[in-house]
Amino acid sequence: MPEGITAENLLNNIMDSISEGELKHKAASFFQEESESSVSAQFSRLFGRQKPIHHCLGGGKSADSMLWRNKKISAGVLISATAIWVLFEWLNYNFLSLVCFGLSFGLIAQFLLKNASGVINRSPTVPRLVLPKDLFINIAKRLGTEINHGLGFLQDAALGGNLKQFIVVILSLWAAGMIGSWCNFLTVLYIGFIAAHTLPVLYERYEDEVDGFVYSALDKLQGHYKKLDSGVLSRLPRGSFRGKKVE
Repeated sequence: MPEGITAENLLNNIMDSISEGELKHKAASFFQEESESSVSAQFSRLFGRQKPIHHCLGGGKSADSMLWRNKKISAGVLISATAIWVLFEWLNYNFLSLVCFGLSFGLIAQFLLKNASGVINRSPTVPRLVLPKDLFINIAKRLGTEINHGLGFLQDAALGGNLKQFIVVILSLWAAGMIGSWCNFLTVLYIGFIAAHTLPVLYERYEDEVDGFVYSALDKLQGHYKKLDSGVLSRLPRGSFRGKKVE
């Protein structure tokens, strides 16, 4: 044995190398499990989503409002929508009367503010309400783009050859028609507005639970569909669509 190396030092070196190997193996297995769990969590998101819910909603101020990033703005939007719905639905105001009453109160307030300069010995500046010129143009362009996207989606569902997507679209339209027969258009818009400002934030908070429940329900529906397909749909006769040969 060389000088300076004792049996005790050799045994200590062997134990250190073994412990280092075990630590590396544990670290590698830990990072492998973490990557596998992250990959599985990535693929188990609802509808195959790989981006945050804020990005899926388009980002910006609208997504911040729907996800309650600024609670004052979101609460103000909900209160304003509720006030409009109460005025039109419960108090039976129509749009023309509400606009006329609002303009009347605004004109009276400006008139009193302008003529109060003699009492307070000041000349108050009455603010002018001027709407931007491109406001209505941008609204019309955005509305037209969304309508074209919706019409394109409906035509793709009808002409794309995907039977499942076609059935889902028909059932969704039928459900929307039934809801529309129960309440008027304003109430449907209000329900959709409330759902848009409550469901995304609830989904973001309870994302894992909702994904697990939806996927378990989809698995059950898929199992029932396979039973229906094997028991009924596969036994239905299929006609031949081949054209006749012309001599």
